[in-house]
Amino acid sequence: MALLKLAPTCKDYLWGGHRLVENYHKDYDGDVLAETWELSCYPDSPSTIVNGEYAGKTLAEYLEICGEKALGTNCSRFKEFPVLIKFIDAKGDLSIQVHPSDDYAYQNEGQPGKTEMWYVVEAEEGASLYYGFEHEISKEEFRQRIEDNTLTEVLHSAPVKKGDVFFIASGTLHAIGKGILIAEIQQNSNVTYRIFDYGRKDKNGQLRELHVDKALDVTELAPVRKRPSDAPHVASCPYFIVDKLYLDGNNFDTLSGTIGTDSFAHILFLDGEGEISCGEERLTFVKGDSFFLPAGSGAWTLHGCCEALMTTERND
Repeated sequence: MALLKLAPTCKDYLWGGHRLVENYHKDYDGDVLAETWELSCYPDSPSTIVNGEYAGKTLAEYLEICGEKALGTNCSRFKEFPVLIKFIDAKGDLSIQVHPSDDYAYQNEGQPGKTEMWYVVEAEEGASLYYGFEHEISKEEFRQRIEDNTLTEVLHSAPVKKGDVFFIASGTLHAIGKGILIAEIQQNSNVTYRIFDYGRKDKNGQLRELHVDKALDVTELAPVRKRPSDAPHVASCPYFIVDKLYLDGNNFDTLSGTIGTDSFAHILFLDGEGEISCGEERLTFVKGDSFFLPAGSGAWTLHGCCEALMTTERND
């Protein structure tokens, strides 16, 4: 089977909104939908196959049946499924946080670190996010500003608009601001060190846990260094390659490619509608849909009008 449509695990974090239900066709009956984990083999938050002979199985269960060949040869260097892909809808500000490197995370958390990228799908007028520091500070000043609630005074606040891309290497302090909806492609890890959370309380009335000491160990206390261009890709790093797919539905309404034996592909539709085919499988898609194409699937075609992100693994 060459084309697997996925249903996500849904998360109701307190800062979330409801746009993923209203505009992205997510099947969820709660009041708050903060995140949907669209491509996930994470043990307690898997994505689930909804079509064909594997319908009802998690993606992890499918990969156990089909073996490593479904991931592709470029994934052989990873200890576990390499990526996690989400939609994130920030009705409120997310906590200021940082993620550790692989070495630190394996030593202290028993799982990989987290490098990630954000693609801004929607942004309200005036929306912004925190991305590193305005200038370099010392570890002592970092701790003091956390303690006296002045950390935001030295952070870089970046205005955002639809289509913006932010690459967030491990060690980069960051926070998504209210009014932003993003697609996030990241390492398959859930290690987050929360530094500042605006004094908010969870649904049980408790302040959310902070991880200041670990954040002090891993945070780069300087402005984010400019990376070389990843063109023609949206992003390319040892953990993932992300490419943008676009069809205008008029002059350009068909796009084709091939899934070789080197890597699987995942396609996340950010907008539009149409038809996707691969092998003998042919399915319709709408905004918000998510598809997994195993390595070796062969030729694929999109027809319609859409904006989408395709994620694969490179030979590193």
